[in-house]
Amino acid sequence: MELQEDAAPAYWVKSAEKTLGVLLAFSSDEPRLTITRAAAKADLSRAAARRFLLTLTDLGYLRSDGSTFELTPRALDIGASFLSSLTLPQIAEPHLKQLAVDLDETTSLCILDGTDVVYISRVLAPRMLRVSVNVGTRFPAWATSMGRVLVAGLPKASREAFFDRIEITQFTEHTVSSIDALRAEIERTAERGWSLVSRELDDGLRGLAVPVRRGTDLIAALNVSLQTHRGPEDTITQSVLPRLQEAAERIADDFGGRRA
Repeated sequence: MELQEDAAPAYWVKSAEKTLGVLLAFSSDEPRLTITRAAAKADLSRAAARRFLLTLTDLGYLRSDGSTFELTPRALDIGASFLSSLTLPQIAEPHLKQLAVDLDETTSLCILDGTDVVYISRVLAPRMLRVSVNVGTRFPAWATSMGRVLVAGLPKASREAFFDRIEITQFTEHTVSSIDALRAEIERTAERGWSLVSRELDDGLRGLAVPVRRGTDLIAALNVSLQTHRGPEDTITQSVLPRLQEAAERIADDFGGRRA
């Protein structure tokens, strides 16, 4: 936003403000601009807009076909350092917070480390009064919804190696009972693209998880912890699953794009 002449601080460089104004005039709705249109959007005279457009073209940030201008890939350099400094947990956190508020449930982001899932980001439900699981906490991947999503995304040989390294433990009477049963459940997860684990690790909880992908790479699993009284499986998959999948897509987009 342009500052009034008398409101600008002493250090203010007007040409820097105008340069950014010209660059920001380009958008997905108007990727190509004439000099007249760029001048109008940047609130400059036509002569001034022409000088800025031609300078930015010489510097490689714009290109022109003679009548219109458009951004070049070099314009990405302006935000590249900022984007490269962001980590997946930082990018995911606002999406986890929004999802936790929308669902009134605790949301988490996990990665696979050996045979465990590791929490790398977690947001408590607004109604929760204490923290029982923290960032860095580990759980057996095979007994959690996020772990099953992550294992389902492994290449077949890696998946079989995972099965060879684990030992099934009966945490509750609902825990999966054998490697064969677990293998069938993970194959089912791979086919449908999500996992719902009910009362297997903790008798009072269900976990629903979906993959977060960057291009074709599976980078994490997004999870929501649900109380067992939330409702039957069909109700959960109809009301909660779409929101979880949408949040996973937004995280992927912010972290470099689903089509990276």
